[in-house]
Amino acid sequence: MQQDDVLNRFYKGLQDGLPIGLGYISVSITFGMLAVSSGIPIWGAVLISMTNLTSAGQLAGISLICAHASMLEMALTQLVINIRYALMSLSLSQKLDKNISIPKRLLIAFGNSDEIFALASTKKQTIGARYFYGLMCCPYLGWALGTLIGAVAGGLLPENVRSALGMAIYGMFAAVIVPPAKHFHPIGKVVLIAVVLSCIFAWVPGLNQLSMGFVIILCGVGAALLGAYLFPIKEAQG
Repeated sequence: MQQDDVLNRFYKGLQDGLPIGLGYISVSITFGMLAVSSGIPIWGAVLISMTNLTSAGQLAGISLICAHASMLEMALTQLVINIRYALMSLSLSQKLDKNISIPKRLLIAFGNSDEIFALASTKKQTIGARYFYGLMCCPYLGWALGTLIGAVAGGLLPENVRSALGMAIYGMFAAVIVPPAKHFHPIGKVVLIAVVLSCIFAWVPGLNQLSMGFVIILCGVGAALLGAYLFPIKEAQG
């Protein structure tokens, strides 16, 4: 493999990851505020963000912790929410330099968030370890810094301001879902299925007694299975 075919400059990765890191700061502020308002100390909120890089998983985890959920429920919920990262890592591994060792691949997998994966996947060159380290550096620091800012501000800002800022995380989720749903309508239909299932578990007597963690699991898996059955993707003809 020619050296020019391998993208392996730390500075280039740092440059590409800077916009993602700036975006993560604004979003993780909401997580920091939510964590502190739920009774988690500032250092605990920052530690969570430094050992995880998953917005949906962290928000669900905070809710489950506050609900005193069991370890099994917590583990299953995180598995369902974050299993996409395993698929993303498998896909990304096809673009990585074959000389990257397993320990380095594990570190790369830790920093393989949705946005980082999307950016790395657009590169036509083979990706080296140094480039990916630079790519994940700003998003990682931005996520932790935003959490710290939100956690500190959570105890200083008035309640109405905290509530308004709390909508930012949902705006991010909407921004992730709406664009692809416009081009591929089954995505929007699967989201609606998940919403309907969530409403059923919230309002139907008996079902509304289920714990939050298992509701998330059932709604997520149920919507995915129904979507795969109702809107299958046809295999491309060779």
